[in-house]
Amino acid sequence: MNQCRIGYADKDYSFLNEWLYMHNGDTIMLVCGKSFDRLPISRFLYNYADKHEVKIVRFSDFTSNPDYSSVESGVKVYNDNRCNAFIAVGGGSTMDVAKCIKLFHNMDQTKCYLEQKLSESSDDLLAVPTTAGTGSEATKYAVIYYKGEKQSITHQCIIPDEIMFDHSVLNSLNYYHRKASMLDALCHAVESYWSVNSTEESMQYSDKAIRMIFQYKDSYLNNNDEGNEKMLYAAYLAGKAINITQTTAGHAMCYKITSTYGIAHGYAAAVCCKYLWQYMLDHLDKCIDHRGKSHLSSVFDKLAESSGCIDRYEAYIHFSELVGSLFEGGDFNLNDIDKLTDSVNSARLKNHPVSLEHADIKMLYENIFINERIKTS
Repeated sequence: MNQCRIGYADKDYSFLNEWLYMHNGDTIMLVCGKSFDRLPISRFLYNYADKHEVKIVRFSDFTSNPDYSSVESGVKVYNDNRCNAFIAVGGGSTMDVAKCIKLFHNMDQTKCYLEQKLSESSDDLLAVPTTAGTGSEATKYAVIYYKGEKQSITHQCIIPDEIMFDHSVLNSLNYYHRKASMLDALCHAVESYWSVNSTEESMQYSDKAIRMIFQYKDSYLNNNDEGNEKMLYAAYLAGKAINITQTTAGHAMCYKITSTYGIAHGYAAAVCCKYLWQYMLDHLDKCIDHRGKSHLSSVFDKLAESSGCIDRYEAYIHFSELVGSLFEGGDFNLNDIDKLTDSVNSARLKNHPVSLEHADIKMLYENIFINERIKTS
């Protein structure tokens, strides 16, 4: 796999112009959301296609948390139009749809793609993220839903070949999702840091991402150009980290909160990580990382350094206060505790450095539901 090329949008879109020039004569599938037409990149892309031998086939027939049937439709559009490259402009769902279409388009269309052996695809994929959160532009993972159940797709070939960061796409991002996406990126970096799969490389990505998020959070939240540009890159670095380690219990616990209460993913992940962080500090003796308790203890010290804090306890408080100041959501219902506890993906718990039994997860949900006073957006 070639090294991913990274470019930045300037007023002339020279990086995108170069990419499109390399695809003269091609038919390119544009995977994007309905807000694409409001972005400056849309005008450049369509103007280029009008003047050159590039055909753009747009595909927007999907929603957040995309369904398998949408990907199936996208594969048909891609093949029927004889497309041979992708541009994905959007958030995590857009990236996931484009990745799955790329992965599935060479497979047998008469059978369920999820039941077939995955095959390599070399069709070029340019990613232009429009949120600073998911890091999907940096990972070999995609998520879609089949018959209501979450499906995680993994293949090295779906890591985008090129990424263009365009901070102007964040100018219209509303404050609710601006906060949620930043918290998602922060949780990716934090969870990767303490994951049992962490490496020296992944920790370097996490460290840099956390430092950048705390340094530029105010500028980003105030919708300043520098903050937007830096947060896009921080989210990418956090994505690079989880591409190595995967996420841990924070993400395993947050998905059902999002689907049950409609709370943005980043908020749900952050509130779960907040309570997990405290639990782990209190239960280092339950460490299951093969490198041992001393390693995990040092990880929390490194997290403190990355967060600009004196020690591990100040780092936890710093994280908790940030989550508390930004968190928005709906009302939690204690009657849902068992349903949420049973929903947690045990595979994700294997990545978590501290042992979590069913009773522990239930207790954590109870603490979240009882102690958090949710603000409505």
